[in-house]
Amino acid sequence: MNGPISILPPDIPWPLHDLAGSRQIEAITAAQLPPHTLMQRAGLATAKLALAVAPNATTVWIAAGPGNNGGDGFEAALHLQHAGKRVQVSLFGNPALQPVDAALARSRAQQAGVAISSGLPSELHADLSVDALLALGLKRAPEGELAAAIHQMNAMAWPRLAIDLPSGLDGDTGQSHGHAVVRATHTLALLSLKPGLFTAQGRDHAGVIWFDDLGTTTLSASQAPRAWLGSAVAALPFWQPRRHAQHKGSFGDVIVVGGAANMAGAALLAGRAALAAGAGRVYVSALDSNAPTVDAGWPELMFKPGLWQDRSALMASTVVCGCGAGESVGDVLPPLLAHAPRLVLDADALNAIAKDTGLQRQLLARAGRADHATVLTPHPLEAARLAGLHDAAAVQGARLSVAEQLAARFGCTVLLKGSGSVIATPGQVSVINPSGNARLASAGTGDVLAGWLGGLWAASQTHSPQPPCSLVAQVAAWTHGRGAEAEDALHPHLALTASALLAQLARPA
Repeated sequence: MNGPISILPPDIPWPLHDLAGSRQIEAITAAQLPPHTLMQRAGLATAKLALAVAPNATTVWIAAGPGNNGGDGFEAALHLQHAGKRVQVSLFGNPALQPVDAALARSRAQQAGVAISSGLPSELHADLSVDALLALGLKRAPEGELAAAIHQMNAMAWPRLAIDLPSGLDGDTGQSHGHAVVRATHTLALLSLKPGLFTAQGRDHAGVIWFDDLGTTTLSASQAPRAWLGSAVAALPFWQPRRHAQHKGSFGDVIVVGGAANMAGAALLAGRAALAAGAGRVYVSALDSNAPTVDAGWPELMFKPGLWQDRSALMASTVVCGCGAGESVGDVLPPLLAHAPRLVLDADALNAIAKDTGLQRQLLARAGRADHATVLTPHPLEAARLAGLHDAAAVQGARLSVAEQLAARFGCTVLLKGSGSVIATPGQVSVINPSGNARLASAGTGDVLAGWLGGLWAASQTHSPQPPCSLVAQVAAWTHGRGAEAEDALHPHLALTASALLAQLARPA
């Protein structure tokens, strides 16, 4: 790799390494190179990116921490000084306690004429700031001068470049440690990409994410990843051209079970999305006896009350259950769990299962049947109920782990929604979906995702080999998010409604 590359949107799946794995990669790399080489490469890569993202900056402030991340900052300062920039480095920590490489980097910067001071400067004027405070060295919430430095950096209007991780952000979970977290405009990940950059609060704090392997080529790819960053590659097999002799029966039936009283819209959104995803036929089996029997906007949808009681229909279909289903869904779930070969459970279906141990046992029993597969699509609060956690914050603090625990407990694929949706399946490395944006935080977009997933799953039964539900979930999350991004590009100043998202997904690729 010749210098930093921008990661999003990813063209290929990227391995994501947690802090333990990242430290192992760093140790292996350092052992293969001459002493001090790795830090010097990190500083040069940082300086190159700083010059690229802020080419007109004349003055640079670097906040350097007490460890090796601070050493990377000193090396960057040396190169920026040589490039003609006025560089001011603030060291937070006792220089006598610095690691050997960091102390050498500080000495090299001093010899190059870089101005170095201890703690926050009394006056600060800069066009670019560099966060070299903590990165992988974070063990607890920043406090004291470190916290003050972070708040000072965030208060400035100029670009902020974080080295490896924004200080204060947990690289494993994407959660902040306390209130002092750098809000970077750019983050340069070194040697490995960390999962916390792409989920929970990571995207908000990382800004534009860059990666540089520092000349180690495939070392990070050779180590077992904690997760994978999803990409468009997984979706390619789903866009196969249809053969001329195929017909609507070739692409499967979807049954949407939901739409209790006053919630018909959720079921209609899911049904429309299933049609847009390519399902041959879509039936809405509304739980409200007074529900409409035609969708004027999408007259292709068919309505069959009580279809959830038809064993033969269930056994021949992909079933999406829970969208606007209300409290009565608990009575509907037993036959669906028993007979549907492909089952997507969302919203009220998940809440019912969380409260009923009998339904939980029935869900787990599906895992022992080769012809039955299930995808759960919880948002964080629904995931908390399923996992027996007290609130959504407990899920957000450990998104990868919670999704994997739910997948293992119920023997199914779990698509945990949110920033950096997590797709977890027993026995597989989890995937973090990078597509989408905050405008998906709108009523009904989850119903669209559930129906879209069901439609993709039904239509993909014509593929050879048939894709597993884990792959279908990955593709559904990726394309759903890309639809939101496309709509944002067309109408950046309008709120994203579920109907607008659906219209975007229904457009030809």
